[in-house]
Amino acid sequence: MADDRFIRDFETLRRADTPIAGGKGANLGEMTAAGLPVPPGFVITGQAYLHALDVAGCRQRLLDIVTHTDLDDSSALKLASDELRTAVRQAGMPDDVRADVMEAFRGLGEGARVAVRSSATAEDTAEASFAGMNETFTNVVEETLIDRILDCWASLWGSRVVAYRNSLGLTDEPTIAVVVQRMVDSEASGVMFTVDPMSQDRTRMLIEGAYGLGEVVVGGQVEPDTYFVARPSDPSRGDVQLISARIGSKAHKVVRREDGTEARVEVPRADREARVLDDAQVLEVASLGLRIESHYGSPQDVEWALADGTMYIVQSRPITTLEAEAGTTLLTGLGASPGRVAGKVRVMRELQADAKIGKDEILVAEMTSPDWVPVMRHAVALVTDEGGMTCHAAIVSRELRIPCVVGTRNATRLLKSSQLVTVDGSRGEIVSGDVAGPGAKAETRQAAAPASAAAETSLEPLATRLYVNLAIADAAEAAAALPVDGVGLLRAEFMITDALNGAHPKALLAEGGGEEFVGKMTDSILRIARPFFPRPVVYRTYDFRTNEFRGLRGGAEHEPHEENPMIGYRGCFRYVKDPALFDLELEILARVREASPNVHVMIPFVRTKWELEDCLERIDKHRLGHDQGLLRWVMAEVPSVVYRIPDYAKLGIHGVSIGSNDLTQLMLGVDRDSSICAELFDESDAAVLWAIERIVRSAEECGLTSSLCGQAPSNRPEFAEKLVRFGITSISVNPDAVGRTRQVIASAERRMLIDAVRHGETH
Repeated sequence: MADDRFIRDFETLRRADTPIAGGKGANLGEMTAAGLPVPPGFVITGQAYLHALDVAGCRQRLLDIVTHTDLDDSSALKLASDELRTAVRQAGMPDDVRADVMEAFRGLGEGARVAVRSSATAEDTAEASFAGMNETFTNVVEETLIDRILDCWASLWGSRVVAYRNSLGLTDEPTIAVVVQRMVDSEASGVMFTVDPMSQDRTRMLIEGAYGLGEVVVGGQVEPDTYFVARPSDPSRGDVQLISARIGSKAHKVVRREDGTEARVEVPRADREARVLDDAQVLEVASLGLRIESHYGSPQDVEWALADGTMYIVQSRPITTLEAEAGTTLLTGLGASPGRVAGKVRVMRELQADAKIGKDEILVAEMTSPDWVPVMRHAVALVTDEGGMTCHAAIVSRELRIPCVVGTRNATRLLKSSQLVTVDGSRGEIVSGDVAGPGAKAETRQAAAPASAAAETSLEPLATRLYVNLAIADAAEAAAALPVDGVGLLRAEFMITDALNGAHPKALLAEGGGEEFVGKMTDSILRIARPFFPRPVVYRTYDFRTNEFRGLRGGAEHEPHEENPMIGYRGCFRYVKDPALFDLELEILARVREASPNVHVMIPFVRTKWELEDCLERIDKHRLGHDQGLLRWVMAEVPSVVYRIPDYAKLGIHGVSIGSNDLTQLMLGVDRDSSICAELFDESDAAVLWAIERIVRSAEECGLTSSLCGQAPSNRPEFAEKLVRFGITSISVNPDAVGRTRQVIASAERRMLIDAVRHGETH
């Protein structure tokens, strides 16, 4: 009796046996058990394959070859594939496996001819289809059986298969089973899809058929007959109906000769013009298909064969090309920018040169950085694998007023380009189909208009100044029309990326592009400064991290690699060590202030007194530093600022602006870009609030103004109220949050006045 570690008859297999029998083998066993007409056979298990490698002593060698091969290099991949397949064939089949195979083969009957089919253990699942990549052989006889099985084993390491596994991220050691199934001398054969895969029409089935053996249909060698069948309105009744029958040319067929070999023969003209299946046979195939679909619970791709008047099922697998029904939730993540919009997916795993995106497309990326902004501004929505509520993608999406979902983990793998989906940035969901509702696209972009805030008939004056955060010049005029006191945070990175034209600053300077860069940046900042004049615009000098700079042209040559760039070579310290780009910014600000003197400077990520002192000295030596009206601010993002505000005040700064995103990150030890740790990131944590209050109080004591320009006030009204009670001078929020933040500030100030009066009355 054959060892069931190596050999399993169809009757002993079920769908859960895919890890040992592969998708084909498990399906054939499952259908056999379900009473479907499946030709008999057996499976040589994945364990038999691994046992053969162990006996030959080459199992680890195969894994090492793959590990040390650049699978994106087609030449290296081909060489590795050749070496891998040769090693498997040389390993051969051990005597104990060979004996079991031959015993099982003879059990199929004297003189049996069989089909030998690869059945990889990741194959024929809903997640991945390796169709056609591994080997299949027909009309195999006893003398050639072992060689064909070895060919199937070797096909596990074909270059296409290895590359496909890599593209799917399948990193486990691959195994392969082999199906051996008695051949059916089919007079007709073909395929059936229980749901039409071309039109995605779930109300009809598609059946294709041709004369002879099935490979002419599966391999696309002839134009088959095409039959469409209406699925039953009541699945329990199963009353399928033929909709249409289209006769294909069927110029030739493949038949089996008496000696067992296959031959391609011409089909007589009269037969070409006749149908392969009559109505009753079409409906029989369709009914079998519905039974299989009902058994598996999902639409199926079925291979069938007709021999001696009997219909056989040769194989079935899930249809892997169907889109989910409209309204099905495909992915969830963090809702980072509100809105609901439908569009076609555009997957970009990396930013390509001159990349463009259609006006109705949804950008899907692993993560974005400042150099993605030119592409992002044309998308109707954004979805990322990584990131938290304060990551780059979230910040820019809110400014662009487009829905955004971040931290989905695997959107770039599960979503496909051109797939129609709806992005719900409020709920953090990506849903199949267009379920956004009429006008959703227009409403998303129109959110940039200041109507909600401007519509107030009267604006209550505030003691706490209200500013806006900006990063893109395109949004300046709409933001300037809002009832705000200026721009509390003008992020430079996105405008800088545009002006650099994709080049690293050092590469740009080496190419002689410094003056052009200064000109572009000056124009961009003036587009923001002028609409706000005379209200202040606080320009934060650049705060690229090394991983963002490395993405620019020439970045790999000039940027160090850091394991954690969030707390690495950035901000003020970078200006001290490498002032080239900072010096250009000083020249830009000097030119801007000549035309619009409402722009001021803010230094980010200040950690120590000495680096700020060095930076301020650099400003003073530049002609910008001779401008008596220039205000100098520092970002309060690093917890050390709680201790050092008195020192900073002595250096001549005018105010501090709390960056609650970075401050929260460093107070709680949570990477703000991490989707895994997103639930830990909380600007309202007591420790963070303690630090903010200390910064505000210390600034007041030192005669400095204080502001906060993080994301928290935009999302949480109660957070804004706490800031007011701390005595903060100003709050800067995203333009879409101006209306509600203004109401919260006014309400908080009223309550403080009432509390003060009551406190005075009781005393």
